[in-house]
Amino acid sequence: MAVTKGSSPNPGFWRGKRVLVTGHTGFKGAWLTHWLSTMGAEVIGLSLAPHTSPSLYQLLSLDRRCTSRIGDIRDESTVRNTVRESQPDVVLHLAAQALVRASYASPVATFNTNVMGTAHVLEALRDCQRCRVAVMVTTDKVYRNREWVWPYREEDPLGGHDPYSASKAACEMVIESWRLSFLEAGGIAVASARAGNVIGGGDWSENRLIPDAVRAWQDNRTLDIRSPDAVRPWQHVIEPLAGYLVLAEHLWHTPELAGSYNFGPFANATAPVREVIELARQTFHRSDVAYGQVDAGPHEAGLLALDPSRAKAILRVQQRFSLDESVRRTMGWYLAQSQGQPAAELCDGDIAAWMEAA
Repeated sequence: MAVTKGSSPNPGFWRGKRVLVTGHTGFKGAWLTHWLSTMGAEVIGLSLAPHTSPSLYQLLSLDRRCTSRIGDIRDESTVRNTVRESQPDVVLHLAAQALVRASYASPVATFNTNVMGTAHVLEALRDCQRCRVAVMVTTDKVYRNREWVWPYREEDPLGGHDPYSASKAACEMVIESWRLSFLEAGGIAVASARAGNVIGGGDWSENRLIPDAVRAWQDNRTLDIRSPDAVRPWQHVIEPLAGYLVLAEHLWHTPELAGSYNFGPFANATAPVREVIELARQTFHRSDVAYGQVDAGPHEAGLLALDPSRAKAILRVQQRFSLDESVRRTMGWYLAQSQGQPAAELCDGDIAAWMEAA
C-alpha cells in the first residue's frame, strides 16, 4: 500500500540542538542517534552497553559521534547527573526492557526499568532549565487488548496481560502524572509515543522475528515460528522514528499538542507473522520454515492494531513504506551488511529512500 508523502523531520530544526537519547545503544536508539547526528544535532546518549554482538551502535561508530554515557536508568543519580550535565533541549526516551518473553523471565526488573526508569527521567527534567520537549516512547501494547478487529485509539483503556505490556501501560500513567503535576507548568511539553512492531536492518535481539530469521537462515537452519497467525502493525523502523522527531518539532512550537500519539500503519496494513516471513524468504536462497511446531510459550497478544489517525491529522505523519518494501529493505540491509557494505551507508540509503517516498 503506497501512501502520500507527509511531514518529514526538519534538519534545520535539529541542527545544533542538544538532544538526550536514552537507549541510544539499542536498535531503535542507534538508528535515531545516527539520524540526529547526520542532521547536525549534538546527541548525548544514556544507555546500558550494547547487549548484542554485533550491534548497530558499534557498526555505526556512535561512540565517536555522540557523547555516550553507559549507565542504568534504574539508578536515579545516574539519570539526574546526566540530565544536569548535558542540559538537553529535547529528550527522546527510548531506554526500556522491550521484550515480552524476557518480561516473563524477569518481571520485577522489567517494571523497575520501564516504570521507575521512566520516572527517573521525568523527575530529572524538573530541574532542567533548558529542556523544552520530552518524547517518551512506550509501545502499541499499552492497550487493554480485547483481541478484536478494531484498531486502538489513544483514548482507549490501558492494560496489559504480560509484564512487559503492563509495565508500559503503567509508564503511560507515570508520564501523564509528571506532565500534569510538574512539567507542563515548568514549560516542558511532554508526549508519549506508542509505536507498532518495527523491523529494519541492524537488529540482532533475541526473540524478535526478523533477527531470528536472519540468524537461522545465515546458519542454514530451519526457522521455527511459534505463532504464525499473530497479527501485528508492522512498520519499518524509520517510520516511528520520523514520527518521534516530527512530534518533538511540533511540541517545540506548539506545546499544547502534548499528549499521546499512536505511530503505525492503518488497520488494513497490518499482517500476520506468516505473511512477513513469506516476504522475507524471497531474499534468502535457503530459508526453510517450520510453522507452529514449537512450544508457543507464555501468553502473547494474537491480534493487535493501532489507529494512527491523530498523528496523521495533527502531525501529517503516516506510513510511507509498504509492508513489502519494509521487508525487502530490511532483508536487503542484512544481506548487504554481511557482504561488507558499511552499516552507515545502508542506514543512509534507507533514510534517503524514505524521505523521497511518495
